[in-house]
Amino acid sequence: MARIRVLVVDDHRIFAESLAAALAAEPDVDVSAAGSGPAALRCLDRGVAEGRRFDVLLVDAELGAGPAAATGAAARGVPDQAEPAVDGISLVAGVRRAQPAVRTVVLAEKDDPRRAALALQAGASGWVAKDCSLQRLLAVVRGVLRDETHLPPALLTGVLRELTAARKHRTDSERLVEALTPREREVLRCMVAGLGRKAVAERLFLSPHTVRTHMQNVLGKLGVHSTLAAVALARRAGVGPAPLEADTPQGQEPPGHALPAQVAPGQAAPGQVPPGRSLPGDVVERGGQPA
Repeated sequence: MARIRVLVVDDHRIFAESLAAALAAEPDVDVSAAGSGPAALRCLDRGVAEGRRFDVLLVDAELGAGPAAATGAAARGVPDQAEPAVDGISLVAGVRRAQPAVRTVVLAEKDDPRRAALALQAGASGWVAKDCSLQRLLAVVRGVLRDETHLPPALLTGVLRELTAARKHRTDSERLVEALTPREREVLRCMVAGLGRKAVAERLFLSPHTVRTHMQNVLGKLGVHSTLAAVALARRAGVGPAPLEADTPQGQEPPGHALPAQVAPGQAAPGQVPPGRSLPGDVVERGGQPA
């Protein structure tokens, strides 16, 4: 009998361990529980290293958003900066990139079409209410392994509406970006990378005045009034940042022009395992060997 390896990720440890124990009663299910996003990533990496990959990830929709996460870290004596928060949607996206074979299902306390749509866009295969029956949850776990997508019927219309609106927004953004000249697209990619006007000028071997003109043209063609709005529109259109070179000088820029880094200091990017040693008490195993 093929066994299903499930990882429950919830910063409410009593819920996570209780659910893990209930699932482990199934003869073909091995379950582990993790109390945070970073702990889940460590557990996934450990599973790969040991040749015991997980099949399904059950992720709390509010992971890292409530007081339970801070309480759990404090109980382990871990300073906030040692284990940066990773929210549920970011964890889904990171796992999708790092281990695409793992199926993810989001566990939610309430129906939320917008967050459910975001979860599906991030790579989730399902959205399930936390108060559903164990039989229902097991059916979803086995269903996503058959490449099925599971949503509560009451959410279906709202999620489809959200996905349609997001697609239309993206299409409109793509059309605006396509109207830019090749040079203007280069400037826009530098803007997405967070470079100020002087840094863009040095990177593209242009004068600051020329770059200023290009930036003004970009804002005008995109129909926005600020660099931040242009960057947001570019991201919706799928425009990535220009690659940053280690020796690219970044000149000083007047306030309001330099963009913040994409990932705030002390926070882990989606799917990135934060540095530092493994923390005790992060993972428990039910129905199998310790993970």
